[in-house]
Amino acid sequence: MTLDVTTSLPADWTRSTLVGRAWVPEVDGPSVVRVTADGVFDISGAAPTMSDLCNADDPTARARGAAGQRLGSIQDLLANSEAGSIDRKKPHLLAPVDLQAVKACGVTFVSSMLERLVEEQAKGDPSKGDALRAEIQREIGTSLRSLKPGSEEAMRLKELLIRKGRWSQYLEVGIGPDAEVFTKCPPMASVGTGAEIGVHPKSTWNNPEPEIVMVVSAKGRIVGASLGNDVNLRDVEGRSGLLLGKAKDNNASSAIGPFIRLFDEHYTLDDLRNTVVELRVDGLDQFVMKGASSVAEISRDLTDLVAQTIGANHQYPDGVCLFSGTMFAPTQDRSKPGLGFTHALGDIVTIRAERLGALINRVAHTDRAPPWTYGTGALMRNLAKRGLLG
Repeated sequence: MTLDVTTSLPADWTRSTLVGRAWVPEVDGPSVVRVTADGVFDISGAAPTMSDLCNADDPTARARGAAGQRLGSIQDLLANSEAGSIDRKKPHLLAPVDLQAVKACGVTFVSSMLERLVEEQAKGDPSKGDALRAEIQREIGTSLRSLKPGSEEAMRLKELLIRKGRWSQYLEVGIGPDAEVFTKCPPMASVGTGAEIGVHPKSTWNNPEPEIVMVVSAKGRIVGASLGNDVNLRDVEGRSGLLLGKAKDNNASSAIGPFIRLFDEHYTLDDLRNTVVELRVDGLDQFVMKGASSVAEISRDLTDLVAQTIGANHQYPDGVCLFSGTMFAPTQDRSKPGLGFTHALGDIVTIRAERLGALINRVAHTDRAPPWTYGTGALMRNLAKRGLLG
């Protein structure tokens, strides 16, 4: 794993408004930081939490106008953020979100919807994947790409598939009027770039899910974006959709980073809509997997996903971080023909977008990754001790 300016930051980072969080040993707690060409600055005096910053009337202006202590160069903090080699006497990076709810959308791309159908009908058995994939694509795959979810045409297809005995809970959220939105993990539980990401030791079929993460204020306004890994246990969810919580929410199973890029004159929602998210997995066994997801191919607009998450029927006073869903579900065989892809311990997972940077993590078992010990209560006590609550 190599964390440095070249591998981790957006191509145009010197003109971007990048904010994040860092552990600061001097205050024995996390601080909101801004990244500039002159260094990484602690701006917690202007925004004690990332939630406070993103709920500001103008988060970009507040971040740009905040003064603060220089913690070091961005190179220094990146180099000190790799799991297993962190110098605890120096600042290191954390996930860039804190009090926001962490939600995720599923089945927002046709390709991922088809893979969910494969999981459901395979009942968690990866050896059945190839045959089921071919059968499902042959019957319904080509008719789904141009459909608008919830449209009359989509509802007619739904009726047809029900008559053919092919209807599924995944088709319901894929082409029906209501998006799938679930809780990925509790606030404060996500890990950042350089950290270990966790897969359950009992899982034998799992994968990364590279996604953009929209950062949304309590008023439902998208104020910026980051990258995310919605680590998924395909065998668990395949056994039953009711096991979604067990498949998705485990120790270190949510990774977000490296920073939040706030919207400004150089980066807007339309730029986010045209983002290409690249995935690379490098294994200790010399296995390499590459893939890409284009947000432009999403079946529901980003604003629609946000509107179905937060609004008159569901409020989040601290804001929301919303995973948008992925179109990349890996099927490349790794260990044996016909078994598809699953993680191995030590895999390096790199999720990259040209204007958001790269989120880089190493795979570990959930019971061996560092446990989650610093929650909301600990943050509030630390901020009170520092005189930042008022």
